[in-house]
Formats: sequence, structure tokens, C-alpha cells
Amino acid sequence: MLFQEVEDQPNYFMDIMKKPIRIKDIAKRAGVSTGTVDRVIHKRGNVSKKAEQKILDIMEELGYERNIIASALAYNKTFTIGALLPDPALDPYWEDPISGVEKAFKAVQHYGVVVNFYLFDLFDPDSFLNKADELLGDHPDAILFSPLFIKEAKILLDKCKDQGIPNVMINTRIKNDESLCYIGQDSYQSGVLAARLLNFGLDENSTVIILNLEKASYNAQHLIDKEKGFREYFRKIGNNNIAIEKYDFEDFDDERKLKSFVDALLTLHPDLVGMFVTNSRAYRLAEAISPSQINHVKIVGFDLVPSNLQCLEKEEINFLINQNAAQQGYYGVMNLFNHFILKLPVEKTQYLPLDIVVLENYSYYLQKQETFQLAG
Repeated sequence: MLFQEVEDQPNYFMDIMKKPIRIKDIAKRAGVSTGTVDRVIHKRGNVSKKAEQKILDIMEELGYERNIIASALAYNKTFTIGALLPDPALDPYWEDPISGVEKAFKAVQHYGVVVNFYLFDLFDPDSFLNKADELLGDHPDAILFSPLFIKEAKILLDKCKDQGIPNVMINTRIKNDESLCYIGQDSYQSGVLAARLLNFGLDENSTVIILNLEKASYNAQHLIDKEKGFREYFRKIGNNNIAIEKYDFEDFDDERKLKSFVDALLTLHPDLVGMFVTNSRAYRLAEAISPSQINHVKIVGFDLVPSNLQCLEKEEINFLINQNAAQQGYYGVMNLFNHFILKLPVEKTQYLPLDIVVLENYSYYLQKQETFQLAG
């Protein structure tokens, strides 16, 4: 009988399923104006809690789904993202994050999204600040950036807070509650992973080295976190007979100086068996070690840049940890799009997988990376 009773009533729900639910339909059911419904949908405020909840309940009851394209373009407004990233001309690693940003832009540009690049010198904190000021002067709706320099990044984050500009961090994470999200590797765990890889086959009384081929590594949070993770791994396994040394070398682009430095290390540490290069420049170390010495030292580095892959092919590098750099840039833009255009929730911390790449599987990861970048 219950089915018959419902069947005999005017089938309101069957009627509304025949056509899209309109704002005026919701307004009529709620007994409010279309403007009030519009303010609730777009979260513009100036609606009482009681009326807002009633409208939301009716939207859910009717299965209303906002027309995202129409909503984004209705006001003929653009949403501008300022991308503050290192210049790839100074380090090929940054070609991938930038290509990821460009890929995401192509996917969302029809919604009125605009991405402007501000490229800084990754070896010059002042360049970072200058480009950041240029970016802020253009009044973006949001910022995507890599906080390579701790001090300078905090200055930018403070300015973002003061000006109410949301931001997304990629590649390097600095704790900041006001940031929309962080996307990239867990630097601490990548240090742990590097230590685990070097630990395979280690003899007692051996030496391993953490090598920062970087300028001002003390001001780079991701390098600090990697070192913490690396040391913590050996502490936890209780292998106190392994000596861990750390060196910073800033003249890594001078082949002669780097070779002299590496020769001195090998002389100083005759029991050296492994080296962890904390960034994408492991190939520079491999090229500085003579062929007679390379087989005695295991090298772990980061990223699938061409020079690293060449050394991997020649077995001069043993392991590469892939940080999925292109995806960092891509998801950085997409999270801003999801949050501001689609009004979707965004997870605060989004760690990407740390892939262990070796000679036998690197072609798979390289193809996977190229497929991601080329996919429309």
C-alpha cells in the first residue's frame, strides 16, 4: 500500500529529474530570493545560518550540482596564480615542476585561470625576494612557490598572510598553518630511504658521507630534513660502528675544484663506502670520482635528470630517488583550482611517492614520467 500511496501522488521528483536543477527552483522551495541562494552556493555570506542550512538541505535533496564552467565564467573574471620557481636554466631539475604547472594550466585555462611565472636564481636569496616582490606587486589571487630559502620564504609567507593571499608550497616544506597545502616529497623520509639503501651490504667500521652540493645549505629546509632522516635511520638500527660525516661543497660547478675536493675526501676516509648526494647533482660527484675509485663507493642521489640517468646507465650511480617533480607542479595548480573554482576540500599535506630507481627499472619510470607530462 505504501508504494501505491506514493505512486498516486504528483511525482515531483520524477519531473525535476527531467531537467537540470536551477537556482530559481531551489529559491522557490526555500521561499527565498535567487540572490540568497546564489550567495550560499558561492559562499559569499550575508545569509542567516537558518536560511543557509535550509538552502543546503534542499540542494542536497534535489541533487543540485553547480555548473562549474558557467559559474566560473559568469562574472567574466580571471583567477591569477603567480608561480615563483627557480630558473631551470640554472638547474635542469626545475624543468619538470615547470612542465607540470604548464600541463595543469592547459587543463584549467578555460575556467578563467591564468598562470604567470616568476623565475628566480636558486643560488641567490635576494633574487627570490626580488621576484617575490614583483609577484606581489601584480596582485595575484594565489601563489604557488618553492620555499628553497628558509629565511626568505618566511618573509614571503608573512606578506601573504598580511595581504590575504593563499599559497601552495611544492618541493620544500616549511611549517606554515596559513598555507593551503604542501605537495612534494617527505624530505625526512627521503633521508631515511637513502640511508636504508646505503646500508645494504655495509661492513662494520665503514664511513658514509652526506654531501650537500649546494650553496648555503644551512638555509635550505629540505636538506636539513634529509640529513635528520639519514642520521635517524642509523641511530634506530643501532649500527654505531658506521661513521656518518657531512660535507657542504658550494663550488660544485667547478669540475677541477670538485675533483680535488673528492680526492681529498677519499684520502681522508679510506674506509668510505657510500655517499648520499642530497639533491639532483649526484652526477657531478660521479664524474669527479676516478674510474678506479667509483666501484668502491656506492652513490645515492635524487631525480631523473638526464646526467643522472647517464651515470646510472654506466653504473656510476647506484640508486636514484625519484621525487616526481612534474607532479608537484601539476598538483600545485590543480589544488588551487579545486579549492577556489570547484570549492572542494584540499588536504593540507600531500606527500608524493618516493620511487627507488635503479639501472634495471629506470626506463619504466622515465616512460611513466614522460607519459604524465605529455598526457592532455
